[in-house]
Amino acid sequence: MRLPDKDRPEPAFIDFIRNTYPCEPEVDRVLTRKMERRSGPGYAPVSLATLVECAGTFLASQIDGAFTVHEARWLSGGASKLQMAFLLKWNRPGVGLEDTKLVLRMEPAESVNETSRLRESQLLREFQGVVPAPEMFWVDPEGAYFPYPALICGFVEGVSKPTTSSSVVTGVGTHFSSEWRGKLGPQFVGCLAQIHSHPIDPARLTAFEVPEPGTQSCIRALNMWERVWEEDVDEDVPLMRLAAAWLRENAPSCPKPVILHSDYRVGNFLFRESDAKISAILDWEGGRIGDPHHDLAWASARDFGHFDESGKTFLVGGLITEEDFFGSYEQLTGTSVCPKTLHYYRIFTGYVQGIITLATAYRIARNGKTHQDIVQTLLLGLGPSLMEDLRSLLERGA
Repeated sequence: MRLPDKDRPEPAFIDFIRNTYPCEPEVDRVLTRKMERRSGPGYAPVSLATLVECAGTFLASQIDGAFTVHEARWLSGGASKLQMAFLLKWNRPGVGLEDTKLVLRMEPAESVNETSRLRESQLLREFQGVVPAPEMFWVDPEGAYFPYPALICGFVEGVSKPTTSSSVVTGVGTHFSSEWRGKLGPQFVGCLAQIHSHPIDPARLTAFEVPEPGTQSCIRALNMWERVWEEDVDEDVPLMRLAAAWLRENAPSCPKPVILHSDYRVGNFLFRESDAKISAILDWEGGRIGDPHHDLAWASARDFGHFDESGKTFLVGGLITEEDFFGSYEQLTGTSVCPKTLHYYRIFTGYVQGIITLATAYRIARNGKTHQDIVQTLLLGLGPSLMEDLRSLLERGA
């Protein structure tokens, strides 16, 4: 039997994967687009001048009247998207002539987290005034004006870690002092509770599938990640096969699906050092509707936190004890955290992290599809320790 060439996938392989692992329509569209374009050119550096020109053409289709795009600069941070900050001088409706600080978020040729700008834009709009989030302005979901799909949102002042703290990629290893923990910890759990408590309006979240109570949301998410594994992996990993089978066999029922951020953790929020207030929850790109335990397990993952000064008490996100994190969440939402379901989603978290590091990061770096190939190569080095964590979780979940 001839193995598929995943770098130049044939239509039959793409159709097989789509039929084997059915996903939400918008997720299916994005992943299918990735595979159909994979044999094309890799990532080519895009200059600021080119992006400014693209932004000008795009904004001319969105804005009535004269405007100027100026003071463009690259933004660092993140491990998946290209980001450009700029000023837009325009006659803003309801405000008048203004220099608005904006951010362009754009995919590379392939991302370590291939997601929908349309879904991200809808979540940003949905949570305006609910939790701190960048203001959503415009979206180019197909990349009709930009080299790749993109959106434009408001620029938010803040930092992702104290200026005196050290960290590595995407918030891993960020250390918070006891002073910062007391100020940021309650806000961290409070914002997550607000996200999960927000009502779901299908008329506004048109790019999302609203699952029925039961296992539907879990199976849909598992289908998506198994599909990504099959599309990206080169070297089979028996432990990952075992994890996928265990997750499918033990999928828990969700009585009340909620809106999930899906990457809620330290490193994905900004705060102002001047008043210690969270100013923005970032990176909504993977958001979906599902079991709240998924966000709880992801946020409390060991690699996103650290132990306190005694070395005995683990701090979720380096900010708050597990007892206070889950206790405050239950009090704020009126929802009980089920230990068994939480453990299931801890295994799910380990499985997803394995896919990102062992499959997707490897493939996009090797094929030159990303602007952050060094970061993706660094992620590969986390694979063995993540697999050991996953093995341990599976043993305790059996």
